[in-house]
Amino acid sequence: MWESKMKFNFDSPEPIYLQVAEQVEEAIFTGIYRAGEQVPSTTEMSKEFHINPATVLKGINRLVAAGVIEKRRGVGMFVTATAETTIREKRRAEFYDRYVSRFTSEARKLNLSEDDLIALIKRGYEAK
Repeated sequence: MWESKMKFNFDSPEPIYLQVAEQVEEAIFTGIYRAGEQVPSTTEMSKEFHINPATVLKGINRLVAAGVIEKRRGVGMFVTATAETTIREKRRAEFYDRYVSRFTSEARKLNLSEDDLIALIKRGYEAK
């Protein structure tokens, strides 16, 4: 299941280990892996995607440090009970910098008013 969902861009300036962390995080956040479920091992991911095991491990360790995944010696890696909340809080904290500031900056360049922005947001929100 996970194999078809994860995509890595080896030509991207973004380091592969960050892509690994983001892809696994996204799989957890979208419900592919739920709290308590095992995620693929670093060996499985490195073989499937032809990525150096140390690179995969570096990405996974970021998620361990964030409290999203826990390692169980001799058993594997599992999604923590608080993973979804942790990811949601992180994304909310990043939302302004990632989206709102860019959005409003571009809107100013286009001479869009605040009312125009609100209308665009409503239209986008209703479109789902």
